[in-house]
Amino acid sequence: MKVPMLDLDAQYEPIKDEIFEAFREVFATKRFIGGPKIEELEEQIANYCDCKYAIGVSSGTDSLLVSLMALNIGVGDEVITTPFTFFATAGSIYRVGAKPVFVDIEPNTYNINADMIEDAITEKTKAIMPVHLFGQMCDMDKINKIAEKHDLHVIEDAAQAIGAEQNGKRAGSLGDVGCFSFFPSKNLGCAGDGGIATTNNQELAEKIRILRNHGSKPKYHHKIIGGNFRLDAIQAAILLKKLPLLEEWHQQRQNNAEYYDTNLSEAVKTPMVKSGNRMIYNQYTLWLDNRDEVQKALNESNIGNAIYYPIPLHLQECFSYLNYKKEDFPVAEDAAGHVLSIPVYSELNKKQQDYIISTIKNCIS
Repeated sequence: MKVPMLDLDAQYEPIKDEIFEAFREVFATKRFIGGPKIEELEEQIANYCDCKYAIGVSSGTDSLLVSLMALNIGVGDEVITTPFTFFATAGSIYRVGAKPVFVDIEPNTYNINADMIEDAITEKTKAIMPVHLFGQMCDMDKINKIAEKHDLHVIEDAAQAIGAEQNGKRAGSLGDVGCFSFFPSKNLGCAGDGGIATTNNQELAEKIRILRNHGSKPKYHHKIIGGNFRLDAIQAAILLKKLPLLEEWHQQRQNNAEYYDTNLSEAVKTPMVKSGNRMIYNQYTLWLDNRDEVQKALNESNIGNAIYYPIPLHLQECFSYLNYKKEDFPVAEDAAGHVLSIPVYSELNKKQQDYIISTIKNCIS
C-alpha cells in the first residue's frame, strides 16, 4: 500500500466540475485582477473568521509582510515570535528591516510560550507575532494582555489555522491582524499561492488594500509605497468553491486525529489539544524518541511523512547575525529532533490509517 502525506487527487476528484466552473466564470468576465470574485471571497472569509474585514493577498508570506508594513514596523524595531515555525514568519520581519526576537515554545503544543514573552520585550519591541502551529491557537488571552500592557501590536500567523478556535473565537480575529495562507497543502488551499489578511480595524484594512496595489489610491497616485500583493481572481474563484466544504474537511481531519489518538497514544506522544481550543489539524504531529527509525520505516512502507521543522530559525545560517546559539531555546531544539508528522488529510480512510498505525507500532516495539 502507498499512502501519500497529502492526496490532492482524492480531494480534487469529487469537486473537479466545480473547479472547472470556477475557471469558466472568471474567463467569462475577463476580470483576472480584482473584481467580484475577490470581493466575494473577502466577504465570506471575513464572516468565516468572525472579522469585519478580509483582504486577499498573493500568499501567506505576503499577508505577514503587508501587515507589518501597514503597522509601520521597520528598521530599528523588534518583533517577538517563535523559532519553531516556517521560515516566512521571521523572514517577513527581516524583510521590513525589523529584528526577529525569538521566544521558546511550549513542550506540548509547540506554540510560543506566552509566559516567556514579557522577558523578551525591550524599548524597541513593536509587535508580537504568535504562530498557531499545526492548526492549534496560541494562548491569545495571555498574549493580548501582554500586548495591551506594553502597547504592542499583535499579528496572528494563522497560516495553518483557518477555522481553529479558542474559547469560541476564531483564529485571525483576536490580534490587530490575522494572516492566512491558501498554499495547496493547507486545509483550505488554492491552485498555487494565495493568502488573506483579516482585521477588525477599518483603517488598517484600508491601508492593507492600498499597500497590496503598490500603495496606489487613486490609480497612479501614491502617498505610500506598497507592493504587488494582489490575489488572482482565479484563485479566489477556486477558493469560493472549496470554502463551503471546509467545515466538513475539518471534521474529517478531527475524526482521523481521534482515531490516531485512540490507537497510538499508548505507544507514542500524540498531539495535545489545550482545553478551550478547537484544533483543525493542518498537521498531525507525533513526538518520537526514535524519530529517525520510525521515519525510515514509514519511508520503506511508502507512507508519506514530514518533519516540521528540522532546524529552528535561531540556528539557521541566515539569522546568524542575531547571535543566538545552540541551547538558547532548548524546547524548540528538542522538538526539532523528535517531531514527525503523518498523513491526516480528510480523504484518508481507515484502511490507510491502520497501515500507518501498525507500521509505527511495529517500529516502536
